[in-house]
Amino acid sequence: MLIGNARYSTSNQDLTAQRHALHGLGVNDDMVHVDHGITGTKRDRPGLKKDPAACRNGDTFVVTKLDRLARSLPDARDIAEELTRKGVILNIGGSIYDPHDPVGKLLFNGPGMVAEFEFDLIAPGPVKAWRWRT
Repeated sequence: MLIGNARYSTSNQDLTAQRHALHGLGVNDDMVHVDHGITGTKRDRPGLKKDPAACRNGDTFVVTKLDRLARSLPDARDIAEELTRKGVILNIGGSIYDPHDPVGKLLFNGPGMVAEFEFDLIAPGPVKAWRWRT
């Protein structure tokens, strides 16, 4: 069974593109769990709670992009590990994540770090100044 998750964090965002992409990846509309207006840094999301509960051994959990799943690399890893322990396959935008493959880990951690970095850039709060030290 394919189970999809879509998320948007602000009211001016639209799920149409994510729904179309999930449909294109084979997920039926009634199997898409949605989180409306909730940031990806929160693990306590209604749709995300339903997903692992709905997934069984042999199912495939589908997201369009890793940043739709989580905006924190540790959270993304935890979610992927929870799914893997249950025997659930993780499909990220059409690519199957294999936690036992070094390349799979690299292709998971790279976008995960970018998602976290993007969130840090757009998050409210003081502007962070970076400079390289020599």
